[in-house]
Amino acid sequence: MIKSVRGTKDILPNETENWQFIEEHIRNTVKLFNYKELRTPIFESTEVFCRSIGDTSDIVNKEMYTFADRGKDSLTLRPEMTAALVRSCIQHNLLRETPLSRLWYFGPFFRYERPQKGRQRQFHQFGVECLGSEYPEADSEVIVLADTLIRNLGIKDYKLLLNTLGSDESRKNYRIALVSYFELHKEKLSSDSLFRLDSNPLRILDSKEQCDIEIIKDAPLLEQYLDEESEAHFAKVKSQLDNLGIKYELDPLLVRGLDYYNHTVFEFRSTSLGSQDSFGGGGRYDGLFEQLGGIAQPAVGFAMGVERLFIILEEMGIFNEIQASVDVYIVIADDNAREYADKVAQKIRSFGFSVMVDLKYRKFKAQFKEANKNNAKYTVVIGEEEVKSTLITIKNMNTGEQNSMSFSDLAENSLKY
Repeated sequence: MIKSVRGTKDILPNETENWQFIEEHIRNTVKLFNYKELRTPIFESTEVFCRSIGDTSDIVNKEMYTFADRGKDSLTLRPEMTAALVRSCIQHNLLRETPLSRLWYFGPFFRYERPQKGRQRQFHQFGVECLGSEYPEADSEVIVLADTLIRNLGIKDYKLLLNTLGSDESRKNYRIALVSYFELHKEKLSSDSLFRLDSNPLRILDSKEQCDIEIIKDAPLLEQYLDEESEAHFAKVKSQLDNLGIKYELDPLLVRGLDYYNHTVFEFRSTSLGSQDSFGGGGRYDGLFEQLGGIAQPAVGFAMGVERLFIILEEMGIFNEIQASVDVYIVIADDNAREYADKVAQKIRSFGFSVMVDLKYRKFKAQFKEANKNNAKYTVVIGEEEVKSTLITIKNMNTGEQNSMSFSDLAENSLKY
């Protein structure tokens, strides 16, 4: 038997209602903030991600699905969306048409990681990007959007972590101090942190290795190196969130995993996910447009792992309240009534109601059993008498109330909820 590839997962019919529940909340939430959807190809030129994410990141070094096509071009299945979205905006001059662009996306992404709870090699993300505003109000807007979605989904047990990486100049001075400090403890650092010491020392702060954690405790903090502009930007973001009642915790060690961030960074975490407790996050990335060959543009955004949202909602029991149902199940009492039953079904569908008709020539009792299994709101029984008289009897399965009418009188208001 051929099975799905390790790290991928089939989304079966009994799960799709739950996925649609999440997707519907996403669409409703972005509509509240007037964000527009953008879709990009699933694969991109490898250069898009190497130039944006950074050659020293784990994603580029260890996790990307990269291959040469028949034309010997190097292509990569997208491991994240921000770089692909920025590439699309540059290519199509989107910011020339709309200097402030509010965009969102949803789709599959790919990273070669060890499969574990909430982490697959093909996974799904939802995210938004606010492009064209250098002001801190843009940072707070995307955070509020993310928080609104989480609340609308019914998630309560979560926390928002917040930090600033400051301006490029602030970070440059901090990097010098950080390298000087870690150089004193080189013999105790993990192998990954030793590698990052030369390439990206800020990522050491994100290490989960116990030997690194002990050293990080006494490391200098970036807040000590912020310039006035960076302090003012971060203060405004916090003020905006305070004004809107968005609770957050300051985390001076939060740096995020990608190289393109500056100023505000944030992360959402939930205890439902165990040690890998992050289910979304993002920040500002004002330099990315230039890195990808475009004109400098300020930008801020976030991404949220849909599989991780799924786990949280599942553990909360929210999916238990979601029941797939059909509006009408037509029970066929006589095999000669099938043509008439099909006409009735099609007329009811024309009013926008969903209808199921038996396709296995099952007995009367078995059809009612299937109607109950599909949580049918109404049943219509059609037999020899109904065909002769062209009558229809609609039964409300919740109240037991029945209503009879002729086929010609069947109308949209014949089914009342």
